[in-house]
Amino acid sequence: MTTQPSVDRALVAGFPFPFPTDRYRYSTNVEPAPRAVSTPAGQWGASLVDVDGEYHRELAERADVLERDPSRYAVLDHMAPACWDTMLTLMRELAAAYPDVMSLDGDGPSYVWTNRLLDVEQPFTYAQPSTLPDEPLRYVASQVQEDLVLLDQRDGDLWGDAGLVTFAADWSFGFDVGMTFLEIHGPVPRLRETGVITRAREFIMRLQPGAPYRRTNWTLTIGRQLDVSTERYPEWGPDRPRMLTVDDATFGREVHLRTEVQHLVRLEESGAVLFLIRTYLLPFEELARVEPWRATTAAVLADLPDDIADYKGIAGYRDRAVDWLHAHAP
Repeated sequence: MTTQPSVDRALVAGFPFPFPTDRYRYSTNVEPAPRAVSTPAGQWGASLVDVDGEYHRELAERADVLERDPSRYAVLDHMAPACWDTMLTLMRELAAAYPDVMSLDGDGPSYVWTNRLLDVEQPFTYAQPSTLPDEPLRYVASQVQEDLVLLDQRDGDLWGDAGLVTFAADWSFGFDVGMTFLEIHGPVPRLRETGVITRAREFIMRLQPGAPYRRTNWTLTIGRQLDVSTERYPEWGPDRPRMLTVDDATFGREVHLRTEVQHLVRLEESGAVLFLIRTYLLPFEELARVEPWRATTAAVLADLPDDIADYKGIAGYRDRAVDWLHAHAP
C-alpha cells in the first residue's frame, strides 16, 4: 500500500533544509540574501519574504494568537518611525516578489497597497496612523507569514524594542522586549563561551541598507504547531515525553523538523535593523522521502552535544528520532 504524503508537495519542494553537513554547532552562519538555493526536493530563498500554500492558514493562526495574547506585540514609543519603515519595506518586497497578486502604488507620502490574496486595497499616507486600519507593524504582520522583531542600535548596543512574534519556538517576545541583544540570547548554551553571540552582534551593527543577510536555525516540534512559545508550554510541553511511547507511524507523522529562515535588514529611513523570522515545518515521514535529508538529519542528531539537545528540548526523544530515521532508510 502506498502511503499518501502528509503535506502539500509544494511545501516539501520549498522547504529550507538547514544542515549543510553532518555536524551542527552554533555559529553565525550568515550569508547574503536573497539568493535561491537548490535542494534535492526543489528550491528556496529567492526572496526576503515568502508566500506559500500555508499563507491563509498561518495569517488566521496569527490573528488568533494575537487575540488570545496581546503581549505578542509590543512597540516602545521611540520605535514608531521604524514601524512605518518596516511596513513600507515589506510591502515593496512583497510587490517585487509577487507582482501578479500584490502591488504598492505611489511615490510618497500617499500610497495604495493591494493584496489580491486577501482582497485588500488599502490607501494610506506614510506616518499618518489614521489612514491605516491598524498600527503599521501590526498591519504589515497581517500581510506576511514572517514574525517581525525590530532592533534599535544606540549606545553601542542593540535593543529589541519592537516586534510582533506569534510563532516563537520556546521563547517569549513579551518577556524579551526592551532587552539588549546579548540579554535576549543569554539562555542559549555555548554562545558566550565561543564568542559566537558577540561576533553576531558586531556583524549586525555593521549592516548597511540595501545589503540584507540571512541565516537558518532549527529545532524539532511535535505536531504542526507554529506557536510553541514559552507562554503556551503547558499545552505543548507534555507532547515531548509522549513521543517515547507512540508507534512508529505516529512518530513519523507528529515529529517535525522546524527550520527558521532569519533575515537581517538594515532599514534605510529609520536605521533600525529588521529581524524577519519565517518558520517552516516538515514531518519526519516526509523528510525521510528525501534520502540526503534523512541521512544528514540522523547524523546531526546523533552527533549533537547533550547541552544543545537539552536547550532545544529534544534530549528526551533524540535517540528515538535517530533510530526512527535509521529505520526508514530506503
